[in-house]
Amino acid sequence: MQGRMPGIDVREYLFEDDGLIPNNPTLPLLFYPQALPEDEQNPSRCKGLLAENGWGGAWVNGVFPYHHYHSTSHEVLCVVGGEARITFGGPEGETVEVRAGDVVVIPAGVGHCRESSGGGFTVVGAYPRGQENYDLRTGEEGERPGVLENIRDVPMPETDPLFGGEGPLLRRWPG
Repeated sequence: MQGRMPGIDVREYLFEDDGLIPNNPTLPLLFYPQALPEDEQNPSRCKGLLAENGWGGAWVNGVFPYHHYHSTSHEVLCVVGGEARITFGGPEGETVEVRAGDVVVIPAGVGHCRESSGGGFTVVGAYPRGQENYDLRTGEEGERPGVLENIRDVPMPETDPLFGGEGPLLRRWPG
């Protein structure tokens, strides 16, 4: 994988707190279009790649069709099948079309919601080492101020989920 990295396209999205979804005031969401080679789009191979790079708690499924976020962990979504439209950053955020081969690294606090999907949409999700016990938050009344403190305290990942110690995450997220 590391040999592919020099030409990788990385798009950044930084979202402000919208009153319901806190988002992350300092870390941008990172979108790596077509960064996952076809031979790594098999769910078990993708889970292995993530584990090799220090990202665990991997699961295979889709993305919930409601706005939610995690205040105690960062998350990576590797699209291994189909396509979807996912809104990041809460209801007023940015809707991104993803397809097999795309990877999204979501900072703690950043909302995400599947708007539509097709073609057997499937993702492999995982979390940085030590952050596998994530929470699931939806912007309900009473979540704050605890979630804001949680988001501030989430440790930086030690590695990029796809490229290990040499990946773009380490250059784009201050740590």
